[in-house]
Amino acid sequence: MEVRAKKAASAGTPIVVGMMTDRRPAAGAVEMLASVEAVASAVFDALGFEGKAGQTAVVTTSDRTVVFVGLGDEADAEGLRVAAGTARNAVKKAETVATTLHLIEIDGALPAVVEGFGLADYQYQSYLSDPEERKPLTLEILDAPKGWKSVVSDSSAIIEAVALARDLVNTPPRDKAPLDLAQRATDAASDTSLKVELWKVDRLRKEKMGGILGVGLGSHRPPCLLRLTHTVRKPKARLAIVGKGITFDSGGLSIKPSNMMETMKSDMAGAAAVIAAMIAISKLGIPVEVTGYAALAENLPGGGAQRPGDVLTARNGKTIEVINTDAEGRLVLADALSLAAESEPDLILDLATLTGACKVALGEKIAGLWSNGVEPTEMVTAAAAAAGERIWPMPQPADYWSLIESDIADMRNSSSSRYGGAMAATLLLEQFVADVPWAHLDIAGPAFMSKAEHYIPKGGTGFGVRTIVELARSMAE
Repeated sequence: MEVRAKKAASAGTPIVVGMMTDRRPAAGAVEMLASVEAVASAVFDALGFEGKAGQTAVVTTSDRTVVFVGLGDEADAEGLRVAAGTARNAVKKAETVATTLHLIEIDGALPAVVEGFGLADYQYQSYLSDPEERKPLTLEILDAPKGWKSVVSDSSAIIEAVALARDLVNTPPRDKAPLDLAQRATDAASDTSLKVELWKVDRLRKEKMGGILGVGLGSHRPPCLLRLTHTVRKPKARLAIVGKGITFDSGGLSIKPSNMMETMKSDMAGAAAVIAAMIAISKLGIPVEVTGYAALAENLPGGGAQRPGDVLTARNGKTIEVINTDAEGRLVLADALSLAAESEPDLILDLATLTGACKVALGEKIAGLWSNGVEPTEMVTAAAAAAGERIWPMPQPADYWSLIESDIADMRNSSSSRYGGAMAATLLLEQFVADVPWAHLDIAGPAFMSKAEHYIPKGGTGFGVRTIVELARSMAE
């Protein structure tokens, strides 16, 4: 997306303006409303447009098209992001769009508006034989504030990172074996200062990564671990981010029903978010030392696959009895979290499409947050709120440990009850972070959407990228 500062919109360009509840024009909308007033009321009445959040009304006269987008009673940054995305969808075929939404006086207005338009403009057409030819959007910022170029540059880096995460998730599983995905990440990081390390099977064995190796046994396409490092002089803090990267999850020998496999190309969304966020953090030059770990494996029921009843030894020496081979994400995370904890960062954050139980509890739009302390919860919650990604803190009850007690190993990988499955999974993960402050985001719901909505597309969403970047920024302060 190209962004330009303009005093007035180019001829024939749709102009997006905000409207509050009861059809009250927001900042920057008064003049536009007056210019189409002769027909606006009739259009509003016909559409039932009152300025409520999510509503749009496109008013066209002989010389102007104005897109009115509802902001509700009170606008905030996420409301502007949603409004911008909604407006973009209302004029999908327009190659140039102008806006005054950024003139609304709230913190973060301009980056939110740029992100809303840019994220809504995403398309995934890599496998279409006759893809739609559409030029990237040109966004005209009317009466741009001072310093707008720097803000737009930072927002563009985030938009590009989210688009990369979406592309990785949307790629069919045949074309993203663990080593393939690692290569794509390496290629994407080639124009950054990131240090990239790839641990293949021999190195995984040497480093005692029993969880990743165990999950990968059923596929002829071997597992790997990708480590990306962003270093700066005199870092303000040290952050580790860990992503689950199951490039396809059949469930292994505990095989899933076929309809449950249809979206399992998305089971590496946590790793995709980590990879993309690391690239954005490097481009933005955030003065925090950040290390990203992507634990990559394909969970298939091949002849060498791990079996229910097997016992794996993770990197930190703790043993896990495999009860259900479809509870594999926590096995690869056990190794990656152990490795991340060894460097004793100020915080570890992991992201994983970990449990259907979390999706049942919170639906498609909200991620669950677990942690081992108040401070990690507050840090990640604040970062997600600033980024506009919805999360909800969940309990971590110690007495639920009985759900994963094993008779023959330190723990079992699957709950002994049909209830509390998400808590059982996070209690297992906690065994691999030592005493390091840690937070876990279960993104099973918002990582992959069944239908499009405002700036969120159908399919891979790139959820988590913006939260990670915002978390790094907050730690730099």
